[in-house]
Amino acid sequence: MVLHSSLYRFLAIASSFIARRPSATLPLAMDYLWTPWRYAYVSTAEKSVGCVFCNAVEANDDEKTLIVHRGKHCFIILNAYPYTPGHVMVVPYQHLDELRKLPPEAATEMMQLSQRMESILRELYHPDGINLGMNIGKAAGAGIAGHIHMHILPRWIADANFMSVVGETRILPETLQETWKRMTATFLQS
Repeated sequence: MVLHSSLYRFLAIASSFIARRPSATLPLAMDYLWTPWRYAYVSTAEKSVGCVFCNAVEANDDEKTLIVHRGKHCFIILNAYPYTPGHVMVVPYQHLDELRKLPPEAATEMMQLSQRMESILRELYHPDGINLGMNIGKAAGAGIAGHIHMHILPRWIADANFMSVVGETRILPETLQETWKRMTATFLQS
């Protein structure tokens, strides 16, 4: 099997983050990937009170809460734990747990904003495709089951690499703050 030089470089970089440590409770073959930047999530995940979307709107600090755009019925927010760079969500202001409860005008705006975000993602990231969808209810995979939201994320052929498939770790090339800056600037121009 012939591997591309970029894969070799990737594996060399990734292996520098992996350390083998003996443990009294874990098998000797266990690999550890140290991710100190995830501490903010781990240490606050269970402490959040209320709905993360409702809280973001009420905070009135779009840069801090990663809100890219505020419409009349819906807003666009970056996913704080993105699957790929540019992963956004279109969220109605109304706190609803089912799409069928969403008023028609909000549903229309949600789709219009989704179309606009598709164009912006194509312009900024040049993806091979776009995922668009909702998970309604915990059983369907919704991380925030009480407040419906539409995910929109750019995808590339073979973007599910070694680190995400085997290592269950995402590697993102830009910070959320950089994504927010680029996206809000492009949104204002479109």
